Amino acid sequence: MIPDTIGFPHLFRVPPEKQSDEMLNSFVEDETEDNLSDQEEYIFCRQCHNMITTPAERIEVRGSHRHTFANPHGIVFEIGCFRTVKGCGHAGPVSTDFSWFSGFSWRIAVCIKCLTHLGWLFASPDQGHFHGLILDRLITQ
Repeated sequence: MIPDTIGFPHLFRVPPEKQSDEMLNSFVEDETEDNLSDQEEYIFCRQCHNMITTPAERIEVRGSHRHTFANPHGIVFEIGCFRTVKGCGHAGPVSTDFSWFSGFSWRIAVCIKCLTHLGWLFASPDQGHFHGLILDRLITQ
């Protein structure tokens, strides 16, 4: 469990034997603060209601915005693809193992407020980058 001293709720649990100061510092790298306008629709973290992105940032990757995939453990995720997500930070190392998008590496994306796993950042040297966010972990206004 993440200690109270860093100011986050106990929503993202790490087994005690795997906790370290370096790991905690790597969970959130990218903090931004946005002013919410009454005229624009937003997409929020379902857990803490932090603003993550907007519907205008939805994109199609390989012909679709929505994709359904299973990870190596058999857990099925329905993700939506987004150009930018200002409410996410990135955790863990970059990996190419089991990438759902050929030619792309991935890295875990977490909510910068509550550290809930929201999806992945996919990046390719020649095809750019995008976020694949787990749709049932998001809500709209």
